[in-house]
Amino acid sequence: MSSKAPLGVFLSGNPFPNGLTDGLFYREKMRAIHRVAPAELQGRGRVLEVGGGRSGMASLLYPGADIVTLDIDPALADSQPAWERSIFVCGDARSLPFEDDSFDVVTLFDVLEHIEEDNRAAEEALRVVRPGGCVLVSTPEAEWHYPYYKAMRPYCPHESELMQEWGHVRRGYRDPELAALFGRPAERRATFINPVTAFFHDVAFSRLGQRRRKLVYALAAPLTAVGYLLHRPSTRGTETAFAWRK
Repeated sequence: MSSKAPLGVFLSGNPFPNGLTDGLFYREKMRAIHRVAPAELQGRGRVLEVGGGRSGMASLLYPGADIVTLDIDPALADSQPAWERSIFVCGDARSLPFEDDSFDVVTLFDVLEHIEEDNRAAEEALRVVRPGGCVLVSTPEAEWHYPYYKAMRPYCPHESELMQEWGHVRRGYRDPELAALFGRPAERRATFINPVTAFFHDVAFSRLGQRRRKLVYALAAPLTAVGYLLHRPSTRGTETAFAWRK
């Protein structure tokens, strides 16, 4: 039986080199995903990471499972985890090239907000996950905005620039909207990037130079650390991870 990686081991795979400063938001995302993901998969486990890009998140989460990463960009085939039980497939989330009930887990980590026909992506994820399996989703809240703090606006690009760069077609979702896409409310949910830790997210994507960012991080670190350590799945957050069981 394939088990979920221990939290500490999973977080150590944060792809950001400065995982406690520039990459703190990604660490928070990983923790939230870990909180909602099933502890064990049947057998060795088969996981489909839709829109996985270069992250290898699924292979970090379930290191003993067989991982299939699907992305619409064929160039990403050369940027996948280099191990025998991970394969890359070029494809579209709206028309998955797999049979029904093929996977124990299907992930859509920060994917749905990039797809105009998000209902088709949700339907396809539910189609290819086996009965008893899970669909895992992470996405911004519909009220998400950047920067979170108005005082940071002079130092940050306009959020429209970031949304265009990241390929967003919508800001995010409210829980009822996701419940409509997947046919019912999520079985589990865990928020991330709370009002305290959101400051580090503002700084990470700001126009501040490296030296100034380091200084700002150092000054804000004590309060940010408390905000991170005290964050619970139900804490107010700007983004959320969800789990639906089929």
